Amino acid sequence: MRKIIGGSTTSKKSMGKRWNGIYENENKMLHKRKDLNIVGSNLWYLVGLITTDGCLSSDGRHINITSKDETYLIKLKSELGLNNKIGIKNRDRANKAYQIEFANRNLYDFLLSLGLTPAKSLTQDEVIVPDEFFSDFLRGVIDGDGCIRKWAHPTNKNEQWSLRIYSPSLFFVEWLCKEIECLLKVKGRIHREARKKPLVDMFILKYGKMASRTIFDSCYYKNALAMDRKAKLASECCFSYQGWSKSKTVLN
Repeated sequence: MRKIIGGSTTSKKSMGKRWNGIYENENKMLHKRKDLNIVGSNLWYLVGLITTDGCLSSDGRHINITSKDETYLIKLKSELGLNNKIGIKNRDRANKAYQIEFANRNLYDFLLSLGLTPAKSLTQDEVIVPDEFFSDFLRGVIDGDGCIRKWAHPTNKNEQWSLRIYSPSLFFVEWLCKEIECLLKVKGRIHREARKKPLVDMFILKYGKMASRTIFDSCYYKNALAMDRKAKLASECCFSYQGWSKSKTVLN
């Protein structure tokens, strides 16, 4: 059963914590991890991806990214300059997936300083992200645990679009909803979906077609590192206007 938890409220300030020294800290960490050479938009995309579809090992060094799309991990490996092999998870099961795991203590510590934690799925709270790179972070979140859906309206046959971001942590989706409203000026709704297997409720941050288009236009810009399948859908949504009108979910 899916239940609406609530919507976000307009705010002139970001509701998340802001770390005044984030750029200084980032530069310091980047200096220490020259072997990875991940900077700027790619760095914050990676932060968003790890926040949703990644895992920090309890050993304090290893970082794992899992996806059902092997081609995407091959692209990610190339773009980020990773040399690690892509492995297979659940090889003989229906939920077969691919993974890439690498060890880097400096990046690991940097992620901890932003608010990520090992075994974070149920407890993940806000993440410290500079406003300048929030769209890159959000693109990583969407590519990790987002769903872009397109369908035809049963009556007028016009294209319909939605964006859904899934997380078992209500703290995280509430923070994300407020940040998106503050920085991208669109409203979302949070739903709760009870699940029997596993015994963990899922929270869904949902946006309609006009709000989704605003988000996609900000996040999936030209030459941005992204999952090809979702980037294609995002681009298609941005160019789809038939039967669209103003929406209360878009604030500007």
